[in-house]
Amino acid sequence: MDAVGRLKEKGVKVVFVLGGPGSGKGTQCANIVRVFGFTHLSAGDLLRAEIKSGSENGTMIQNMIKEGKIVPSEVTIKLLEKAMLENGNDKFLIDGFPRNEENRAAFEEVTKIEPEFVLFFDCPEEEMERRLLGRNQGRDDDNIETIRKRFKVFLESSLPVVDYYNLKGKVRKVDAAKPIDDVFESVKVIFSNFSKKGA
Repeated sequence: MDAVGRLKEKGVKVVFVLGGPGSGKGTQCANIVRVFGFTHLSAGDLLRAEIKSGSENGTMIQNMIKEGKIVPSEVTIKLLEKAMLENGNDKFLIDGFPRNEENRAAFEEVTKIEPEFVLFFDCPEEEMERRLLGRNQGRDDDNIETIRKRFKVFLESSLPVVDYYNLKGKVRKVDAAKPIDDVFESVKVIFSNFSKKGA
């Protein structure tokens, strides 16, 4: 049985986590994992791990990133599928993916899975900028020009994905400008309701 069949058989439930850079996705994902028992998969982390592994696939990904190209959807989706199959859990938060409409369509096409819902961290640009500049975690991409470019990419590419799922009634929007604990209170309500529905 191929990966698709196995994921279906496993009854995998997926929640996409979207939000601009600095909207607090990582922090809240860690909370959701702790309280609701989901497994957190970050598309970026999986790609970085694949590059580190030194595999042929990893070398190809590294070269594409070096050349400023977008890694093909199929490559990222295969890594996500593999991670979901190798994990004993059946509830996954997928963070930072789909980045655009093409990613979204390819994910549903390849995995035959639609997300249960999309958790969207809505945060004003000024607030995200303030957080990113303040966090100084040694990420060399946290300077003002790069940050603004990342916002632009997010707005142009990822918001259409949010709009698409919004039309299907699948977006759960959270005001991410609030303090971390307040944001998690909102997140808890969403996930508690979801759990009640027999997830």
